[in-house]
Amino acid sequence: MIPTEEASARRREIEEKLKQEEETLSFIRDSLEKSDQLTKNMVSILSSFESRLMKLENSIIPVHKQTENLQRLQENVEKTLFCLDHVISYYHVAKDTEKIIREGPTGRLEEYLACMAKIQKAVEYFQDNNPDSPELNRVKLLFEKGKESLESEFRSLMARHSKPVPPILILDLITLDDEMELQEDVTLEHLPESVLQDIVRISGWLVEYGRNQGFNWLFEEEHLSAGAQRGSLKREHRTGSYTSIASRESTVGRELEHNRNFMNVYYQIRSSQLDRSIKGLKEHFRKNSSSSGVPYSPAIQNKRKDTPTKKPIKRPGTIRKAQNLLKQYSQQCLDGKKGASNLIPMEGRDDMLDMEIDAYIHCVSAFIKLAQSEYQLLTEIIPEHHQKKTFDSLIQESLDNLMIEGDNIVSAARKAIIRHDYSAVLTIFPILRHLKQTKPEFDQVLQGTAASTKNKLPSLITSMETTGAKALEDFADNIKNNPDKEYNMPKDGTVHELTSNAILFLQQLLDFQETAGAMLASQVLGDTYNIPLDPRETSSSASSYSSEFSRRLLSTYICKVLGNLQLNLLSKSKVYEESLSAIFLLNNYNYILKSLEKSELIQLVAVTQKNAEKSYREHIEQQITAYQRSWLKVTDSFLDRNLPVVQPGVKLKDKERQAIKDRFKGFNDCLEELCKIQKAWAIPDTEQRDKIRKTQKNIVLETYSALLSRYGNVPFTKNPEKYIKYRVEQVGEMIEKLFDTSA
Repeated sequence: MIPTEEASARRREIEEKLKQEEETLSFIRDSLEKSDQLTKNMVSILSSFESRLMKLENSIIPVHKQTENLQRLQENVEKTLFCLDHVISYYHVAKDTEKIIREGPTGRLEEYLACMAKIQKAVEYFQDNNPDSPELNRVKLLFEKGKESLESEFRSLMARHSKPVPPILILDLITLDDEMELQEDVTLEHLPESVLQDIVRISGWLVEYGRNQGFNWLFEEEHLSAGAQRGSLKREHRTGSYTSIASRESTVGRELEHNRNFMNVYYQIRSSQLDRSIKGLKEHFRKNSSSSGVPYSPAIQNKRKDTPTKKPIKRPGTIRKAQNLLKQYSQQCLDGKKGASNLIPMEGRDDMLDMEIDAYIHCVSAFIKLAQSEYQLLTEIIPEHHQKKTFDSLIQESLDNLMIEGDNIVSAARKAIIRHDYSAVLTIFPILRHLKQTKPEFDQVLQGTAASTKNKLPSLITSMETTGAKALEDFADNIKNNPDKEYNMPKDGTVHELTSNAILFLQQLLDFQETAGAMLASQVLGDTYNIPLDPRETSSSASSYSSEFSRRLLSTYICKVLGNLQLNLLSKSKVYEESLSAIFLLNNYNYILKSLEKSELIQLVAVTQKNAEKSYREHIEQQITAYQRSWLKVTDSFLDRNLPVVQPGVKLKDKERQAIKDRFKGFNDCLEELCKIQKAWAIPDTEQRDKIRKTQKNIVLETYSALLSRYGNVPFTKNPEKYIKYRVEQVGEMIEKLFDTSA
């Protein structure tokens, strides 16, 4: 039973689902029918729209094409009108700009350059489009006129505003460079800023547009040789260029001539101002050095006062300075009037010579500073590829004048060597030292110039070193071979002029030790002085000698001069009798020793001769001993030999009395003779004079006192005052007056 009910329920469920599915199927059929109907309606609408669109397109496209054609025609008309206006404007350029061009660019450079730009474009237009047009010739002539006016304005601005640098400003520039770390207060303004800007604009225009505008190519003189120029022109001719070889060569010539003229104007004007600046400085020295020195500007003087810790500027030494120092040494060594007239042998040097030397040294420094400043100015005005060549031309006149003046100094020194005026040769030393010190700056300034320009300073330095070395060698030989034996010999036995000259000369070398040593080294004089050359001290060039080697070389040279001097003095001393010869050598040796000790010469001599001081002291003692031998005939009068022995109460024999008389008379005569003669001799050195007097007095008085004590009370004569003429004190006073003409 139960299964039958379940089956019945199952069937009813299935029937219900079937009924629902039939209803759904019926709905779907109705929907499909409606969709088909809508599709048919849409197709019908689209077909109608397509038909209408085709009709619209057929009517619109012709209108669009007509409109496009009209727009194109309008654009062509506008372009044609613009081109016509542009072309017509070229025909009016000459008329519009002629007045301004003829009046020139002064005071309105920007407007003038704008007019030149218009003319340039007109020239280019007519050359490209209508080369036979008379307008081309008109604008060309106007362009050339404008270019000439710009060149004239450039020349006028340069000439009108280029002024020599005032000497005071140059001195301040040099001084600040040496003294101050900063140079904030000293600047060189060669041209006013506004003028400089105009010159730069004109220069730039001339470089860029100043050439002939008929050719679209550049010619660079620095990069093409003459052969390359012709080869290029011939190749162009073979390729059918419209420009003939002759025409192109003519154009090249005009461009090069333009460049040359343009650069010539600049370097000639600036070269003249550079030369005038240096000459003005030299004239400034002539006017001021003889009064209160070379003045500087108040700003620099105030800066010096505000910076007391700064070391004063050390200018190259002059001959006058060295001689004044040596004269002080001479007076300290001689300390007296005796022989002073022989101790100033080099008075030919005067303030004018010092001024010339100092002026030349300052002019060398001024050239460096001014040349540096000129190059800075040049870089703003001249195109880069012309700068070095223009600068080379600019500095030639001033540099040549400096070199000529230096050559004149060398020539004068050579003539002085012939005259044996070696003090005149010393003018080379401060100049040579300064040239060598400034050579690195010279090399830097002249970098990029021609080889002939760079070689001028080294040639002058070499010439000065050769002349200086020749002077040193000739001086040493002259000291050795000086023939003066009888004439000009000091009658009082004081220091010979040759000695003072030699010491003064050597003393002056102290200020120029490196310079003098380098002179000797540059001539490879090591073999002359038998100095072994250490490979570490030398190289392929003489200028590479070490400072220590140069110092040893100079020390050896000084020792050679002193040795030659000693030999000559020994030869000269033979014109005197023995005792005066000893005084003469004593004075000269003592003068040499004191001069060495009171200067750095003794340290320099000690580099190669350790015992020089000891040797001179020994020589002095030897001459003192030789001098003392002149008193032996005085002291020998009192020796015991052949003198009678006095017995109390025993009467002397006539022979014994005569012997005593002879001894006293001999003593008196010898003492008077020696005192009379030696009173006219001179020992200027107080210490040596007192030492000799004291020693001799002790010896004589001791002997004389013994004689008096032995025979003073002996009745050997009826006139004792005739033989015993002097008391012991009187003899001492007589000896104290030795070497004193005023006594």
